Amino acid sequence: MLNARLCATNSMEERLQKIIARAGLASRRHAEEMIASGLVTVNGRLVTELGTKADESCDHIKVAGKLLRPEIRRVYLILHKPPEVVSTLSDPEGRRSLRELLHAVPERVFPVGRLEYHSSGLVFLTNDGDLANRILKAHHLPQTYQFKLEAPLAFTEVESVRRATGARIRQLRSKDSPWYEVTLSEARRDVLRNRLFRAGHPVEKMKRTAIGDIELGSLAPGRYRELSSAEVAALSRAIDGRTRTRSSSSRHIRRTPR
Repeated sequence: MLNARLCATNSMEERLQKIIARAGLASRRHAEEMIASGLVTVNGRLVTELGTKADESCDHIKVAGKLLRPEIRRVYLILHKPPEVVSTLSDPEGRRSLRELLHAVPERVFPVGRLEYHSSGLVFLTNDGDLANRILKAHHLPQTYQFKLEAPLAFTEVESVRRATGARIRQLRSKDSPWYEVTLSEARRDVLRNRLFRAGHPVEKMKRTAIGDIELGSLAPGRYRELSSAEVAALSRAIDGRTRTRSSSSRHIRRTPR
């Protein structure tokens, strides 16, 4: 009885299809189809009407006869992926994966987005399916990379890359070890690589240092940390296109890889 009163007082009702999708059982569209097909019950009552709401922490929700159990808490992590680690939790080829770096994380989290096998840097992981979907659909979410070339780019080449990718690009080091910093959307990263390759400047090393305003900072390779609620809120704003622009002073204190 006490639990029922607490649920009534602190009810956090959401649409059933959103709850089912967040639990990882189906996409929202598939969840809607399951509801309409009579595969979902709430507190023993068959629900077929789309738009029906429930509270996953209090209501007894079954999908295809299986009890939906809410996750204990939402987890948001950033991890510094070393080179030659696949940015997935397993690899059919037996290569080292992110799972080996997350052995102390009790919750089941998954990486959002991709980072190439030979690249290093920031990987975002979570068990929040809604936020993950928003990130994957946010084609203009800014991401910052540092990359090394064999030889410096001429001014005309920098302008050509900028026009082709819409990237903000600046040089960090010159002469014998030219490193550049570039901010662009993930969807344009491959365009950047291809453009540089065609110009005779194949990327030798690449490191992701930020997603939106979430920065890798001094996090060591192979290590991870949990994001604060303020950082998660900042990431959400960036997804919606409301990210702030980093100050030039904060850019200058970031370390340049060797």
